[in-house]
Amino acid sequence: MKSPFGYLCLAALLSIGAGQLHAAPIPAGWTCVGTCGTLGADGVVSLSPLGNPYQYVTTAGGPTGAGALPSGPLGSETNGSTLSTSIFTATAGTELNFYFNYVTSDGAGYADYAWAALFDSSNNPVSLLFTARTLPSGTIVPGNGMPDPNATLAPASVPIIGGGPVWSPLGSDSGRCYDAGCGYTGWINSNYIIPDAGDYYLKVGVVNWIDQLYASGLALDGVTVDGVPINPTSPVPEPSTFLLLGSGMAGAVSMMRRRIFNR
Repeated sequence: MKSPFGYLCLAALLSIGAGQLHAAPIPAGWTCVGTCGTLGADGVVSLSPLGNPYQYVTTAGGPTGAGALPSGPLGSETNGSTLSTSIFTATAGTELNFYFNYVTSDGAGYADYAWAALFDSSNNPVSLLFTARTLPSGTIVPGNGMPDPNATLAPASVPIIGGGPVWSPLGSDSGRCYDAGCGYTGWINSNYIIPDAGDYYLKVGVVNWIDQLYASGLALDGVTVDGVPINPTSPVPEPSTFLLLGSGMAGAVSMMRRRIFNR
């Protein structure tokens, strides 16, 4: 069984370690709670099918209580992050389209998850668009034990591409794997027809389950409203450069995380 001991200071300082990271900021007008950024091709996450850099959220460094489903926690969520686009105006029948890629270093019964939802400009959730969830085997999109999503996904369901995923936003967990279920989905397309006219924004989240160890994250790209992008193109970052995210702190962490297994 996993233990939370040794999880020290990560919420204040994200130490990338061997998988060094240089991330660009999120697009102007977007908002983040926790740890977010913009990256080019990095580890198992390629550029999106559109050939663009992508935005991401990660549980690494995310605050306690963030990242749960907009309908409320399912019961064992701990910490996470969310990312919201700027507000856009839609008419009835407007098409909202984007790509996502779920990445997790966790497995076994530690069912980390990610989601996307449409919100109105008054911050009310309108529709759950997709879910993704760590599972030892079988389909992880849509997420097991989660509410049914309303977007059309292509492919409609996917298993995990297994193995410890190398991806810088996972921080010191990049390349690590806790038991069966770690890996990534590859890029999946989400398409949703907005039924009513109004002002909206897209929000995505990712959250740890049971503990705050073995990070999970979500890459997002190509958010368009009737074909018009709402995420400006960002420069492709250099993946070899070291950057501390979400902390505003300099210096090094003198203590390393430690995971205890009781088997």
